[in-house]
Amino acid sequence: MLKNQRVLVTGADGFIGSHLTEALVRDGAEVRAFCLYNSNGSAGWLDRADPEIRQSIEFVLGDVRDERFVEQACDGIEIVFHLAALIAIPYSYAAPSSFVETNVTGTLNVLEAVRRNGCRLLIHTSTSEVYGTPETVPITEGHPVKGQSPYSATKIAADKLAEAYHSSFGTPVVTLRPFNTYGPRQSTRAVIPTMLSQLISGSRNVRLGSLTPKRDFTYVGDTVAGFISAGGSTGLEGEVIQLGTGQTFSIADIFDMAKRLTGSDAEVQSESERVRPENSEVMVLLSDPQRARELLGWTPTVSIEDGLSRTAKWVEANMELFEPGRYHI
Repeated sequence: MLKNQRVLVTGADGFIGSHLTEALVRDGAEVRAFCLYNSNGSAGWLDRADPEIRQSIEFVLGDVRDERFVEQACDGIEIVFHLAALIAIPYSYAAPSSFVETNVTGTLNVLEAVRRNGCRLLIHTSTSEVYGTPETVPITEGHPVKGQSPYSATKIAADKLAEAYHSSFGTPVVTLRPFNTYGPRQSTRAVIPTMLSQLISGSRNVRLGSLTPKRDFTYVGDTVAGFISAGGSTGLEGEVIQLGTGQTFSIADIFDMAKRLTGSDAEVQSESERVRPENSEVMVLLSDPQRARELLGWTPTVSIEDGLSRTAKWVEANMELFEPGRYHI
């Protein structure tokens, strides 16, 4: 679909970004991976990529907060997939200015770079968290947004910048709004690897926060397929498109599935530090995937049971990466 296209992925070193980068290489695209600068020269999860895939990637290490660097990274690029962001909601309570700098100013820098370089398309990454606890479900793209955490507020701002640049300058941007993506490579800042790592390690008392919230969980391979479909589509500039399954499960539901999958009889030990401030907790997120079907021809294919099984196998094979019971923000 994107064979021979020159593409840039910001946040290529992260969870979804690394999967997307590898998929783009397999699709035949010419990929430039924008990873966060560090003194070790690490490309994050892409350090573990197949050597043949790594050889096909052009790596640039920098920071989306640096306007000139971002502009240079977009030089000669046709399609930009913008995934670089700070995403840990608990950390956003402690360091909100960092989220503004990365998620808002960083997105502004990408929009400006796309405009100045004349890139053909920008795929901007939003989040279902922008809706807050919704007024109605399933949630459509036209549902009002509500900043219930500093993180979600910065993503709302980034989305509005994308909207403004399309309206003001004709910037060719499509906003994708994934719901809760999970799968291999996700850290224990997220609930599924947190519970799986504890269950697989044999913990009898699994430390989790609230079991009540309900989420629309989408396997990472399906989310990546949605991004690639958007990158290969035409005439969608200015659109906002959700990527979700249209099904919702509570954290308690997921925990019960994970217990059956791992053969565990563990119980939950409530952990107050994992609970959001009362007015910040989003109680339910449930997508309406109709627009994704109509505009992208995209439908998720991995069931929650299959996705959890794949994730559990990856966690078990990589337990050295986890500290069961420790919650990373």
